[in-house]
Amino acid sequence: MSDTDDAPVGRILTRREILALLGGSGAALFAACAPAAVRGTPSPTSATASSTAASTAAASAIVATPNCIVVPALTEGPYFVDEKLSRSDIRSDPTDGSVKPGAALTLALNISRASSGACSGLAGATVDVWHCDALGVYSDASDPGFNTKGSKFLRGYQTTDSGGNVQFTTIYPGWYQGRAVHIHFKIRTPATNASYDFTSQFFFDDPFTDQVYAQAPYSQKGSGRLRDSGDSIYTGGGDKLLLPVTKSGSGYAAAFAIGLAI
Repeated sequence: MSDTDDAPVGRILTRREILALLGGSGAALFAACAPAAVRGTPSPTSATASSTAASTAAASAIVATPNCIVVPALTEGPYFVDEKLSRSDIRSDPTDGSVKPGAALTLALNISRASSGACSGLAGATVDVWHCDALGVYSDASDPGFNTKGSKFLRGYQTTDSGGNVQFTTIYPGWYQGRAVHIHFKIRTPATNASYDFTSQFFFDDPFTDQVYAQAPYSQKGSGRLRDSGDSIYTGGGDKLLLPVTKSGSGYAAAFAIGLAI
């Protein structure tokens, strides 16, 4: 797999620019970390709860109005495919019914509209999520290391509800040469045409990932993983997009809130 997933896009705005944009009607894009109720230092050894309870709590927590702190859009990368595959659980490949192995990860997202210094839930936005499997392979892609054309595992989209919420069930992503561990996402809003979207990537805390990767099937991959600090896309603003992952039953859960100034 190529180690040139491409280069960072966008920049972090100054406080003055943020205030100016929030007071206007521009189409600048904003994102905010999940509020304190779901934020903190992740630890795989934290107290466990059922996956259902954890995901419900995460979804409830991010409904709270976020502080709209701008973060950069990051590159789409070479592996986005508009599959038009509406589903919440993206672990399976609908072409053959197989399910990708890996630690379950529930990802709850809240998409809001930022206007006049406040945020409100954005209904009807399309949110795509895609990432590699536990061994670093993407579906429906051709690369020097694999050819998975026609498969559709670990891809899908959801449409935000009246509160701006979507939820995905996936697996903790693997890694491939030249990139830190990440999940791609794309948001297309109902307020604009289909060609206008916000694209970025979520990242993971390295010490947390170390512990996840000690388990199968991740342990089959061996050593050589690039850490966040060595990833040129992460250093372009990825520290603002670290997922606050917590242990949830036999898997994990994370929540994140994103605001768009539209």
